[in-house]
Amino acid sequence: MVLGAGALATALGALTLAPVTATASSHREAPLIAGDPRADNTDVYAFTSPDKSDTVTLLANWLPFEEPNGGPNFYAFAEDARYHIKIDNTGDGVADVTYTWRFRNKIRDAADQFLYNTGPVTSLTDPDLNFRQVYDLVRTSKGRSTVLLAGATAAPSRTGNASMPDYGALRSQAVRGLPGGGKAFAGQSDDPFFADLRVFDLLYGGDLSERGQDTLAGYNVNSVALQIPKKDLALAGNTTRNPVVGVWSTTDRKGVALTDSRAAKWQQVSRLGNPLVNEVVVPLKYKDAFNTLNPSQDRTVQPVVDKVLDPILPELIQRVYGVPAPATPRNDLAEIYLTGICKACGPIKADLNSQRLNKDAVLKKIVPAEELRLNMNVPPTARPQRLGVLAGDLAGFPNGRRLTDDAIDISLQAVEGAAQTGQLVPALADGDKVDTNEVPFGASFPYLALPHTKSVNSGPGPGVRQSSLRTHQSAAIGAAGLALLGIGGLRLRRRRGTTG
Repeated sequence: MVLGAGALATALGALTLAPVTATASSHREAPLIAGDPRADNTDVYAFTSPDKSDTVTLLANWLPFEEPNGGPNFYAFAEDARYHIKIDNTGDGVADVTYTWRFRNKIRDAADQFLYNTGPVTSLTDPDLNFRQVYDLVRTSKGRSTVLLAGATAAPSRTGNASMPDYGALRSQAVRGLPGGGKAFAGQSDDPFFADLRVFDLLYGGDLSERGQDTLAGYNVNSVALQIPKKDLALAGNTTRNPVVGVWSTTDRKGVALTDSRAAKWQQVSRLGNPLVNEVVVPLKYKDAFNTLNPSQDRTVQPVVDKVLDPILPELIQRVYGVPAPATPRNDLAEIYLTGICKACGPIKADLNSQRLNKDAVLKKIVPAEELRLNMNVPPTARPQRLGVLAGDLAGFPNGRRLTDDAIDISLQAVEGAAQTGQLVPALADGDKVDTNEVPFGASFPYLALPHTKSVNSGPGPGVRQSSLRTHQSAAIGAAGLALLGIGGLRLRRRRGTTG
């Protein structure tokens, strides 16, 4: 069955009917989700844990472009959202295992305090931590839900070195053990995505000498992380016979009204598997609706399938830089994004990460679906290559995704046909010239770098900025004071008029 553009329009219509604008990845990849950063999936990672190879680490991030000095409220997960990481081990595009986070705010003193913390914070239970979030973590499989953690405390936003002199210790306290093995973490971190996003300025304005600025450097995100025994993710619990899983994250918002009943229901408003798919593959008209789809629906939506087989980006590169676009249909991209890589799947002649390689999978139930696929039997490498599989490192993207994988450069080479030819495109070999994250990642779970504390925007200069700030502050304070005096005088006159 092919739903086509009409089905996408219907899905989008349901969203726009939301009383709480399903106000409504990657970073701000679709119009609606760009207005709802706390629901905005930015990146998903899935890889065999390098220091614990019998487990898989799953990471997902939300709330892009967190300026470190963004107080006094800083950055919290939404209380009216559900955050998920989903696993498909059968290949039917439907989650077989789902991990769900729900967050709640706890404020020690909301009546007489405006600060996030009232003194230096040295532990997650420190009374000086005025605002904190706790969460429940639930695992759902085969229709059965199990609470793994209840009321666990998330790592707080890093408000600064004076407020949190040893943030590393705080973050360590937020790593929790899970029943049956594994670990969990939730809290703020450095945004691990590294890229020069001026690529969206007509591919650096046609001048590759202008590449090399990591647009995400210095910003933070909110992250959830899991380290899960591989057998808990594999089909039938058997990683030897069934090593491949598909992974994606989603966000649900509550408050979307149905057209007839007006009953509030959960509505998926964000979705992310492979990096950059919704950003640079899905046309603008369908981006919001794509965020509402389950992977099992992808093959039925012809406008999306068409753009995988005949993508926009290679044609743009050809116009701007004269690099010939590969011939269409792009069955190699369909293999990477929709089926996983296997000899029976498409033109990339290798058995790597399609669920068709799972011996207990039912082949007739396997469908093309956009998921980040990981073959868990590929061991981690001691020296990861940033170009992953394209550099002969089978433990990297698109076989799962590690924090160090250069998603922009890999994706750029992939859309230019490198996965099919086995040869990098020389004219684009340097990619965006941002090859690593601006700070190193950790060596143990959750591997994410600590959040930044230094303001990203340093302003035009200390003297100008402070002088201007003082002028504006003085004027604003003066105006506010006059307004308060005016209101107070008015109230006083009224009171006198009433009593006199």
